Amino acid sequence: MKINKLNSIILLGLVAIISILVAQLLWTKEAFTLEQKKLSQKANIALLEVARKLYEGKDHESSCLNPVQKISNDYYIVNIQNDFEPDILEFYLRSEFKKMNITTDFEYAVYNCQSDEMVYGKYISFAEKEKTKKTVSFPKHKNLVYYFAIRFPNETTYLFSSMRFWFILSIALILILLIYVYSIFTLLQQKKYSELQRDFINNMTHEFKTPLSSILIASKYLSEQNPIKDDKKLHTYTNIIINQSHKLNNHIEKILNVAKSDYAPLELKKETVLIVPIIEETIENIQLKYPEASIKIETLSTEYQIETDVFHFSNLVYNLLDNAIKYCNEKPEITIEISAENSVIKIAFSDNGIGISSKNISFVFDKFYRAQNEKSNEVNGFGLGLYYVKEICNLHNWKIKVQNNPTNGITITLSIPYKK
Repeated sequence: MKINKLNSIILLGLVAIISILVAQLLWTKEAFTLEQKKLSQKANIALLEVARKLYEGKDHESSCLNPVQKISNDYYIVNIQNDFEPDILEFYLRSEFKKMNITTDFEYAVYNCQSDEMVYGKYISFAEKEKTKKTVSFPKHKNLVYYFAIRFPNETTYLFSSMRFWFILSIALILILLIYVYSIFTLLQQKKYSELQRDFINNMTHEFKTPLSSILIASKYLSEQNPIKDDKKLHTYTNIIINQSHKLNNHIEKILNVAKSDYAPLELKKETVLIVPIIEETIENIQLKYPEASIKIETLSTEYQIETDVFHFSNLVYNLLDNAIKYCNEKPEITIEISAENSVIKIAFSDNGIGISSKNISFVFDKFYRAQNEKSNEVNGFGLGLYYVKEICNLHNWKIKVQNNPTNGITITLSIPYKK
């Protein structure tokens, strides 16, 4: 169900991306059309004003209601019905285009009735340096005697430059969408690798459990036999087999629990409990394994209560104590300090172990991570203990941090919200 839901979300996301891109293209096309119409309107107004000024001082007025004709997007002709000087025309064109804020280059040609052809006038550039540019021939038009033609050779470039802010936003949106698609692709790849890893771990651990169970059953049966009991050496070896098999079984169970929690979150059965009795019971259990360890609790009150899953909280404390004892070169001395501050209970586990280098301290809660130090080869494990602790804290919405002590060892602190 979860995979189908994820696939549906990804599919909807892709449909949304395609829809946004199509809408963006349509909006860009519409914006370009609007800019084109705006330029056409401004050019029409400017050319009408030029035609009017060319008639000023003449004895008659133009009989043409609209002397401006748009032949194509970048080509206009203006019917004057009166002779005029090209220099005056150029002056009026420059001034009127400037008034209408038409800053693109243009070129003009004037019809010469004597030669019956269009006479090329000039290429007018609004750049700093005027440039002479050959143009295509201006076509003649029937039934017109005195007229001139205007062409905007760079109209498309001019329109695109006027829309540069729009294009910048469009490019930014496309980049964001591409990053989103890449993120989805990367997420799917990571999900695939995670599933392969989980399946491998599950298969591996299940394959280990069957022969391990057989070893435990056979070892217990051997340990109960009289010849084994009578032979002290054989009895010791049998106990070693049993103890190491239990240790291996605990590691396998831990791997299975972590793999299961990656696929589906652990279920917490929360209840309100006293902290100190649970920690004391856990200390008793771990001292059966490490009788030489010195573990003490320092607290101002034994009545601190929290809401937690007792089973997982006990495992959390056990893992922290087990880690502190294993990574110690001398007699393990662990202090558990419990205090309350601003509706937060803090449980600090301080040890006298070998500590963690500052460059590795941020990775201690990563899955399968084991810092390389002098105890790495002596201590058995898969780097899952502190990862499990972190997961339990996350499920409870607790905070956990680790820091090195001033002299030796580390302190791991849990911050747990509580109600008085």
